[in-house]
Amino acid sequence: CVSVTAVAITAGAGGAVVSAPIVLGAVGFTSVGIAAGSYAASMMSAAAVANGGGVAAGSAVAVLQSAGMAGLSGAATAAVGSVGGAVGFLATLI
Repeated sequence: CVSVTAVAITAGAGGAVVSAPIVLGAVGFTSVGIAAGSYAASMMSAAAVANGGGVAAGSAVAVLQSAGMAGLSGAATAAVGSVGGAVGFLATLI
């Protein structure tokens, strides 16, 4: 019970932190910028159109682009790990 829950939370948190950079790269947020023709490029285009030609600082696209280029900050890693841990916990309730 408790040990299964602890393992699920740990696995969820660890899995989320490890997979976040992989997923970002897979959708086009790479270390050299947004990949042409990718889902990220479509997001950037839509954000630019909605914002009158530029991507707003602090927008989802800007944050994801930053994470793709520089990696996750300490706070972002903690947030991703927390969400992954929560998902791991919720999986034990199913």
